[in-house]
Amino acid sequence: MIRTPLSLSAMALAVVLALAGCGKQEVDTAKKAAADAKKDVAAEAKAVEALAKEAEAREIGIEAYMYAYPLVTMEITRRVSTNVEQPAGSKAPMGHFARLRNYPAVDDHTVTAPNADTLYTIVWLDVSKEPWIVSLPDMKDRYFVLPMIDGWTNVFQDPGKRTTGTKPQKYAITGPGWSGTLPAGVTEVKSPTGMVWVLGRIYCTGTPEDYKAVHALQDQWSAVPLSAWGKPYTPPPGKVDASIDMKTSPREQVNAMDAASYFRLFAELLKTNPPSADDAPMVAKLAKIGIVPGQDFDVSKLDPAVAKGLAAAPKPAQEKISVYLKEALVTGDAKLERGWLFFAKTGLYGTGYRNRAMITWYGLGANRPQDAVYPTSEGPNLLEKYHGKNKYVVHFPKGELPPANAFWSITMYDKDYFFVPNPINRYTVSSRNRFKANADGSIDLYVQNESPGKDKEQNWLPAPKDEFVLMMRLYWPSEKPPSILDGSWKPPEVKQAS
Repeated sequence: MIRTPLSLSAMALAVVLALAGCGKQEVDTAKKAAADAKKDVAAEAKAVEALAKEAEAREIGIEAYMYAYPLVTMEITRRVSTNVEQPAGSKAPMGHFARLRNYPAVDDHTVTAPNADTLYTIVWLDVSKEPWIVSLPDMKDRYFVLPMIDGWTNVFQDPGKRTTGTKPQKYAITGPGWSGTLPAGVTEVKSPTGMVWVLGRIYCTGTPEDYKAVHALQDQWSAVPLSAWGKPYTPPPGKVDASIDMKTSPREQVNAMDAASYFRLFAELLKTNPPSADDAPMVAKLAKIGIVPGQDFDVSKLDPAVAKGLAAAPKPAQEKISVYLKEALVTGDAKLERGWLFFAKTGLYGTGYRNRAMITWYGLGANRPQDAVYPTSEGPNLLEKYHGKNKYVVHFPKGELPPANAFWSITMYDKDYFFVPNPINRYTVSSRNRFKANADGSIDLYVQNESPGKDKEQNWLPAPKDEFVLMMRLYWPSEKPPSILDGSWKPPEVKQAS
C-alpha cells in the first residue's frame, strides 16, 4: 500500500515536532531556574554583605564607644554639676566656683570614696567662645593642686605647690584655635577642648581653726571671662534645666543611653572638643560609621546594616571598659603590690583609650601620678575580702612610712566606699597623726572593729563589723627612691593578726 510509508513519515514528523516542543519548554524552565538561582545568589551575596557590614560596624562601634566614653561622661557630669541657680555644696553654675567647706559627713553618701584630707574648690568653664582667667591668692605655703582637665579627661595643666609654688598666680585658659592679647601678668594655658573642669584641692587638717584658714583662701579663688577682666564682675545666676536627671548618677545615665543617642551627643561634643592629632587613625574609623568631627550624626541616614551593628555596640563596650581593671595589670596600666591596687597611667592617656575609659568609669577626674597616687585594697589577696570579724595589722619598718612630699593617708570605707561610723569618729589615719612607735622605731597600725586597747588606740583605724575597703593616698609622692612611682617603695601588707 502506497499510504503506509506516508503514514510513517507523518508520524515521524509529529514525533519530531513534539520533541521539539518539549525541548523549548525545558529550555524555558531551565532559563527561569537559572534566573531564580541568579536572584538567590544575588540575595545571598547581599545578605552576606549586610552581615559583614553589621559585624564591622559593631566592632568599630565598640572601639568608638570606648574612645568617646570620657567625653560623653564629662558632659553628663557637667550638666548635673552645674544645673543649679546658685552654688550649693558640690554643685555650682558654669563659671561659678563650688567651694566645699567641710569633709563629707559620715552619713553623706553623695560621693563615693570621699576624703578627709582636702577641701575641693571646683569650677566648670566653657572656653570655646573666649578665655577665662583663673586667679589664685598667696596660698601661704599650704599644699594645693589645681588640675585643669579637658573634655577627654586629660590633665593638660596642673598648677600647685609641686609645680608652680604657692605665690599669687593668674592663668588664662584659652580654647582651641584662640589667638589674641592677654593682660600683663597672666599666664596662658592652652586647653585642647572647649570644656574645662578645674578640680582644685587644698590640704586641710579638719580642725575648726584650719577650716577657717582654708575657707579664707577658697574665697579668694576667682574665675572671670576675659571680656570682663579688670571690670566689676559677678557671675550670672545659672538656669535650671528641668529635663536634666539630677537623681541618677552620671555614669548610670551614660550607661543607659542607646547607641543612637550616645553617638549623636558625642558628635555634637566633637564640635567644640576636637580629637587630637594622634587620634587620626580613630577618626578614620569613626567616618566608617558616620561620625565626622564638626558634623551632626544621624543614625537614620546610615546603611541599615551599619545602624544595626552600632545598636549592638554599647553593652560589649561597657563590659570591655569595666573588666579592663584586671587586664590593666598585664598591660602595665595598673599595678598590684602586696594586695594594693593602683593605676600607673592617669591624667595623661595618649592613645590608651581603653585605659582612659576605665579610669573614667572608676574614678573620673584622676590626677597625674606625680600629683597623687591612690593604692586601694579590698582584701589581703585577690580571693579574700577584709572583714570586721578579723583583726589586721599594717606594719611600717622604721623610716618607711609612705614617701610623700605633701601628705599621705589611709582611709577606711565600708564595702560601698563610704565612711564608717565609729566611736572615736576617726575615718582616716595620716601623716598628721602622732603614732605610738615600737621599741625599734617601727609603727603598727591596728585595723579592726573593736579598740585594740587604750595604749594602742592612737594607732587604731576603726573598721565596720562587715566587709571593708582601705584606700591609701599619697599626694605629691616622692619621685626619688624610695618612691611608689618607680617601685622602689611598696605599700606594706595588711596582715591578719594571730
